[in-house]
Amino acid sequence: MTSREGHLVELVDDAGRARGETTVSAAHQPPGQLHRAFSVLLVDPAGRVLLQRRAATKTRFPLRWGNSCCGHPGPGESLVEAANRRLREELGAGPVELTEVGVYVYYAEDPATGRVEFEYDHVLRGEWRPDAPLRPDPAEVAELRWVDPVELAADLDADPRAYAPWLSGVVNRLLRPSGTAAGPPEEAVNRPGLPVDDAAERPGDR
Repeated sequence: MTSREGHLVELVDDAGRARGETTVSAAHQPPGQLHRAFSVLLVDPAGRVLLQRRAATKTRFPLRWGNSCCGHPGPGESLVEAANRRLREELGAGPVELTEVGVYVYYAEDPATGRVEFEYDHVLRGEWRPDAPLRPDPAEVAELRWVDPVELAADLDADPRAYAPWLSGVVNRLLRPSGTAAGPPEEAVNRPGLPVDDAAERPGDR
């Protein structure tokens, strides 16, 4: 997993237009550089979503519950190709047909590791049967569980510190899909410099 810190990510402006590239590690150093990312939510026939608890070795928000899979496309790489690559690496899943349900720009500081998330996040939905086999990589994933997204949204309000700070925005896009964004995203971005309790843990809040 550490080797991926040297992989390249695509830097973007506030409208999602590419403007360069840097490494994963550099993009997540304070104060952070806005870059393209994706968040996948796998949904079963009953409408439940698959959550993963991030492994203890993660450099950002370890042991928090997050969506099914996250990652960064390489410069010029398609979102579907990158997302299916990470689904295979993290969960042993796929390939999966994926649909973009919205975009979420967020800023979050991890007080435990000092790293920063500042991402133009494409939220992708895919169908998955809960009885289909998954082979989670223990270096990536500590636990998996299926949850009702409406119940999850309520628990995110009740116990936000149990979850990765971007999850509320990702779930919101699933419940209120907006389709592929062609222009600036609909929510304001939490900018660097805000207190951690305001910016990092109340995504605007990824």
